[in-house]
Amino acid sequence: MLNIKLLRNDINNIAQKLEKRGFFLDTKQFIALEKKRKALQIKSENLQSQRNKLSNLIRDKKNNSQDFSNLKRKVDIVINELIHSKKQLKNLLEQINIFLTYIPNIPDDSVPNGLESKNNQVMNHWGSIRNFSFQIKDHVELGHKLGGFDWISSAKISGSRFVVMKGNIALLHRALGQFMIDIHTTQHGYLETYVPYLVSESSMYGTGQLPKFSTDLFYVQSRSNHTKNNNYILIPTAEVPLTNLFRDCILKENQLPVMLVANTPCFRSESSSYGRDMKGLIRMHQFEKVEIVQIVHPDNSMERLEKLTTHAENILTLLELPYRKVLLCSGDTSFSSSKTYDLEVWFPSQNSYREISSCSNMLDFQTRRINARFRSKINNKNHFLHTINGSGLAISRTLAAILENYQQSDGRIEVPKVLQNDYMKGLKFL
Repeated sequence: MLNIKLLRNDINNIAQKLEKRGFFLDTKQFIALEKKRKALQIKSENLQSQRNKLSNLIRDKKNNSQDFSNLKRKVDIVINELIHSKKQLKNLLEQINIFLTYIPNIPDDSVPNGLESKNNQVMNHWGSIRNFSFQIKDHVELGHKLGGFDWISSAKISGSRFVVMKGNIALLHRALGQFMIDIHTTQHGYLETYVPYLVSESSMYGTGQLPKFSTDLFYVQSRSNHTKNNNYILIPTAEVPLTNLFRDCILKENQLPVMLVANTPCFRSESSSYGRDMKGLIRMHQFEKVEIVQIVHPDNSMERLEKLTTHAENILTLLELPYRKVLLCSGDTSFSSSKTYDLEVWFPSQNSYREISSCSNMLDFQTRRINARFRSKINNKNHFLHTINGSGLAISRTLAAILENYQQSDGRIEVPKVLQNDYMKGLKFL
């Protein structure tokens, strides 16, 4: 959520910045709401002042044994007006809050302008794209021929957009998650964290998935009426529970940065997906992802974003998968993010790069929603923290990329060297 002071002090400038990401800020509506708020606030303050003065007069008359019945009637009238005014003000503040919840984050000045992916800026490439001397197969065909993907059973069990993995493919999937966690904890300094997969609506609101993206989520309700909280949402990413760990917290400045990593399943409706993404591991309703989250000081959050992005990149370089780093344009940047880098891995069968990680700086957009702050050593005051997160990496997409980039002419898949001994039981080929 944006700082409301930004809108009160310079709404036209904020509207122009938001327009870069294709969002229309209704400045007239906000100005009208603010005008009402100021009037009601002044009215409530004046009524409170009147009440205090009359109460003091009543006390004086009481002390002097004088009649104060007339003043009491006036106080009752003022109190009733004050109650009504405060109720109006409360309702209006709720309207303003709802108005604010639908406003996306302001894009950073370094973000390129544009509303489509063609306006994204490629920052760099890494790795050599392999020249195949045989007919390239996609990961679906490769995994099927190895007996590792069972799409028929998954459709029977759950429906479309799910997968059953078996044998060495399942082993590779598990190995990738463990490998990523090990690298992030031992080399990058993250704390491994286990989190719930079911969260409350308030947690989803805290990270910005609600209310705007309510149709992208899976909702769960227990049939038992004995539980206090009977409504849950399946997490679309571990970013949600990891970030909400700091809801209503005040950290000490010397505790920063906090760096957490978790490997969780993720659940997404993917209702807008179509075409080639309907097939295979690219967009599924359920998939696993290793998420890295940092809770940081506002003064160095952009620097921390660069560092976090290198952590995700390191996984790709260790796996020797060709990729490119892309700075998203204003219109392609997600709702809660101020600046986002996408890491896109090479898929030979598609002759293109596909997203495998998004690394974003949310600034104080999420922490204002969850009331997460730190106490400054300089002025001893509380300030909102900044949050940064990224995929480090999406496991199923990494698996798919390995199958395609490491495929052999005889249908076998070479296992990345970094995984062979410690994670894949010495296997060199699948």
